[in-house]
Amino acid sequence: MPHVIIKHFAATLTAEQHATLAEAITQSVTQAFGCSPHAVSIALRPVAPDDWHSSVFVPDIQTHPQELIKSPDYSAA
Repeated sequence: MPHVIIKHFAATLTAEQHATLAEAITQSVTQAFGCSPHAVSIALRPVAPDDWHSSVFVPDIQTHPQELIKSPDYSAA
């Protein structure tokens, strides 16, 4: 506990970028939840742009808005 899943369009990250991202997320999660860094797991899950609406937006964002701590603004992207 906790497990973080980041769904994203395909991107090639270097080992350094992976490490930096993992450290930043781990630090934020441990501060928020008061847990050990050893308890945190993080997964990167690429999603094809054509599948974003049906695989991410509808099931994760539209269906569960009460779970969001930050909502997307796709018009600004």
